[in-house]
Amino acid sequence: MGGRSRPGQVLPESVWSRADKDVVGTSLGHSRLWFSLGQGLLNEVFYPRVDIPQIRDLNFVVSDGKGFWIDLRQNASYNLEEVEPGIPALIYRHHHPRFTLTLRVCPDPVRDAILIDYNLASREALELFFVLAPRAGNTDQNQVGSVFWRGLHQVIGAQQGPFGLALAGCHDGRDALSRLQVGILGQSDAWRDLEAHHTLTHETPQAGPGVLTLAGALTSQGTLAIGFSSSMSAASTLARSSLTEHFEKPWQHFLDSWRAWKADLDILKDAGPEFCPTLARSLLVLKVHQDRSFPGAMVASLSTPWGESSVTSGGYHLVWPRDLVESAMAFLILGQPGEAHRVLSYLIATQQPDGHWFQNQWLGGRPFWQGIQLDEAAFPILLVGFLRSAGALGSIDVAQMVRRAVTFILKNGPSTDQDRWEEDAGINPFTLAVVIAALVEGADHLDSKEADFVLAVADEWNASIEEWCYVRDTELARKHGVDGYYPRIAPRDALRNRSALNQRLLIHNRADNDSPPAADQVALDFLQLVRYGLRSAKDPRIQSSVQIADALLSSPTPSGTVWHRYNGDGYGEHPDGRSFDGNGIGRGWPLLVGERGHYALAAGEDPLPYLKAMAAMTGRGGLIPEQIWDQSALPEAGLEPGKPSRSAMPLVWAHAEFVKLLASRIRGTVIDQPSATRKRYGGKIPARRYVGWSFSIQRETMIRGYPVRIFLQAPATVHYGLGGWEKPTDVATRDSGLGLHYVDLPTESLTTGQQVVFTFRWSNGRWEGRDFSIGIAPDG
Repeated sequence: MGGRSRPGQVLPESVWSRADKDVVGTSLGHSRLWFSLGQGLLNEVFYPRVDIPQIRDLNFVVSDGKGFWIDLRQNASYNLEEVEPGIPALIYRHHHPRFTLTLRVCPDPVRDAILIDYNLASREALELFFVLAPRAGNTDQNQVGSVFWRGLHQVIGAQQGPFGLALAGCHDGRDALSRLQVGILGQSDAWRDLEAHHTLTHETPQAGPGVLTLAGALTSQGTLAIGFSSSMSAASTLARSSLTEHFEKPWQHFLDSWRAWKADLDILKDAGPEFCPTLARSLLVLKVHQDRSFPGAMVASLSTPWGESSVTSGGYHLVWPRDLVESAMAFLILGQPGEAHRVLSYLIATQQPDGHWFQNQWLGGRPFWQGIQLDEAAFPILLVGFLRSAGALGSIDVAQMVRRAVTFILKNGPSTDQDRWEEDAGINPFTLAVVIAALVEGADHLDSKEADFVLAVADEWNASIEEWCYVRDTELARKHGVDGYYPRIAPRDALRNRSALNQRLLIHNRADNDSPPAADQVALDFLQLVRYGLRSAKDPRIQSSVQIADALLSSPTPSGTVWHRYNGDGYGEHPDGRSFDGNGIGRGWPLLVGERGHYALAAGEDPLPYLKAMAAMTGRGGLIPEQIWDQSALPEAGLEPGKPSRSAMPLVWAHAEFVKLLASRIRGTVIDQPSATRKRYGGKIPARRYVGWSFSIQRETMIRGYPVRIFLQAPATVHYGLGGWEKPTDVATRDSGLGLHYVDLPTESLTTGQQVVFTFRWSNGRWEGRDFSIGIAPDG
């Protein structure tokens, strides 16, 4: 149910359109499936979870039994009629000189089943068949299928282990199915029968284990129901139950539910006619990607990048904490705090004991990839802050979640094992902005002593941003006439010595292994420093970085200017249109158009051109893709400049970005800037209390006039000397209560060229066995 829904109001089960293949997806109580009605029903279907029965495709075939037959996957002549803008209810009409096939699809409002109403209109006596390719479970390799009776009605189904599906049909209370057959692909499948005889010639009640086809003949009109459950028998009960009422009832329920949800969204009234269609589609995409079995969970996309050539079981049907929080913020901006509240509850439930979240996971919380991305430990804290600022945090207990996440950030930051593009380790401006903001927002949920400790760390990291990841007087800077810029990411060693920025930084998706130095790689990630209030849009360093990024990363297209992730990116199609296969050429991301638009707004510009570009970069159905094609047209590959490439579509994060940019323009300010962070920094570099050192930040030099604060993850005695070991001193660390032990060394009086040397004796009496030192760098 929606966050502000009325008692008894049932909000929409989700059906939507993927425009590049006219894919429509349906979110059911315990399953979510895709189907393509433009090229055959349920064609190239992918799921956001593996613990449910699935369908690979459901296709329709029309034949006269005499030599003419057509697989509707090959029929390009079809229309999609949108019943009402912003509601994922579509009517599909396949047109042929000899017939018209009309299809309507909706979920059963109370059962795990999908309903398909069909009507074949022709002046001839034509036959209609279905061919269903099941995928019960996470693979289609070991399924068994059967034709069986459910009461007085025939049903066909498949199962594998504890997963099953079943298809039933009716017309005027009678069976719509006949001549049912189960076949094994490549041996006895229905396609062989149809190709050889243009009809189904035999009935086969059982087959498997193997890759199956389920097929049969249909009446010229009727309703199909596909049920999903723990076995094909249980699924058949759901399918048959769904057919006891006329299709019009669930169809109308579906429409009414979406209308009721849309009625609560005030932004639709303020968007204006130019952006209302894209906004309505964005709201639809956000709502559709919610899960009902695990409230608060949302997958990144109901698609797989380059799915036609991918064999991954994951795709984007996974939960990324970053994408999830970005979407939750969009719901909050839309006036749907209940949706964001459920996301927070889900995140609390799936947080790991040490405070982080998996890189991505299945809906139930089982990990898929297990990399560590520090911003994904920070985003949930920001969601707490946004809910609190909106007065919508309610009674949910966030203290332990925030404490554990803050502790993880303190112990592992400021560098990350992976940046937000899941590629390189180091100091990334986007990640830094997010984690610093999270520390500031999280401090409100700690006691005063702990909060002061955390805020001091946030200030020190903030004051160190340019020291760690800003470069000057490089060849790129001189070429573009600027003093310097923020590179994409600084290697971890840059925390110790800035010369590490001159080392080659691996680009993982390039076949040529052409990886330039870190200082020569540029991205838009630094814009998050402005968006979250750590730097001003007018800061000269930000402005020079924008100049460099625009020059290196932007590409004009017929839809508007688009930006790339970073120079040298290989995550995209090859120049000839071949799918990404581990390498390629990175294409433009509409998401980054939105980020660039937020910067423009912060700089006092109207973000209208960026909104127009994002809206123009959509596919036929108004969906925002992950990437767009930015070369000359390749008609044979279906690639048009300024339009979606064959990577994922939609990208939910991109739709959330469009919603936020539009709302920000309406309100005249960047709408998702964390409030406590904005108040603390206001775009200015803070005064630092100390210079920090830890095993993660092994500085070799520092500016004069500050103490050194040493952070350790276990209690110890620090043995140190100022200017050398002539007069060593011992001092015990203090416990912060947040996983770190610390001590301040009185280095304020040291002058240029002097140094502090130190080592540690741990609480068990063991000496560290090596010395460390920090020298005072020359002024300037």
